[in-house]
Amino acid sequence: MEVKEIFENVYKLDSKLATLNLVPGERVYGEELVKVDEKEYRMWNPYRSKLAAAILNGLKEMCIKKGSHVLYLGAANGTTCSHVSDIIGKNGVLFCVEISERSMRDLIKVCEKRSNMLPILGDARNADAYAHEVGKVDILYEDVSSRDQAEILLANGKALKKGGFAYVAIKSQSISSAKKPSEVYEEFIHKVSSEFKLIEKIKLEPFHKKHLFAVFKKI
Repeated sequence: MEVKEIFENVYKLDSKLATLNLVPGERVYGEELVKVDEKEYRMWNPYRSKLAAAILNGLKEMCIKKGSHVLYLGAANGTTCSHVSDIIGKNGVLFCVEISERSMRDLIKVCEKRSNMLPILGDARNADAYAHEVGKVDILYEDVSSRDQAEILLANGKALKKGGFAYVAIKSQSISSAKKPSEVYEEFIHKVSSEFKLIEKIKLEPFHKKHLFAVFKKI
């Protein structure tokens, strides 16, 4: 099996995506574990993770690296979070914000085994409630199902260092099912343009329909 590192701690095993497992022997969502040359990799399913889909669809700016401090909005059960945890490694910190108590129960189980993941039960609209815990981060990641996705990004932007990057999975159907997805995306980009410069945008089909993955840099 050919192993190729395409970003820090992100690999392709033949044609499939994987991260180096921070907690060898442990699975998070039933993913396959593969050992090559004494290293264990976790296969990364693009149908379960929008970040994985973006990478496979040609993401160029991958600023989540070893040692990064990341604020993740919409952590859910921890699927993508766990791969981000692999990427940032033991010296990184991942603040995981999730509003659902049911999802939080699953997320806490993941965090208990990963020392770089810190769960926060809270509403991403109310960034001030957890600002003191988070401080300043290098990366802001947003994957929430909400009509006010743009406003959530702006509210949490204060936690992002100047020149830091924001990764956003824009969900057109959550924002407006009455408008064309392309209109929703352009409106989102315009709404945040006073604070965030668009770096690149990637459609996520066939993995996720009516989603746009956007990378922004804080102005």
